[in-house]
Amino acid sequence: MELFRADLTKNTPEIRLDPGGKIRIRGRSIHENTVEFFAPVEEWVDNYIMHPAEITSVDIALDYFNSSTTKILISILQKITYVGVKKKKYVINWFYEEGDEDILERGEYFASILDIQINFVRIKATS
Repeated sequence: MELFRADLTKNTPEIRLDPGGKIRIRGRSIHENTVEFFAPVEEWVDNYIMHPAEITSVDIALDYFNSSTTKILISILQKITYVGVKKKKYVINWFYEEGDEDILERGEYFASILDIQINFVRIKATS
């Protein structure tokens, strides 16, 4: 398995998928063809969960994302929980700027519908 990288743009998030167990999605996700953009990410995750690291750490730090990204994120997070079947652990960290209740509420929604533990990490708002 190889490291997967997608660089940050104005409309797409930075994505780092490390087979050593580190998954990071950061930035904004407002592109028009979300399914096509995230297809290699979902494929990587599908392969990863077959042979996951002892601990998988997922960091999501999105300042904005559209509804089609919501569906993809739910799918990815649900897949990550399957590492438990392999007797491995996972940690999901959801970063949000202080005062950004929308992003916090979306993370809480994901935790609720997927019935998973998410660590909510408040960060200082940037000017």
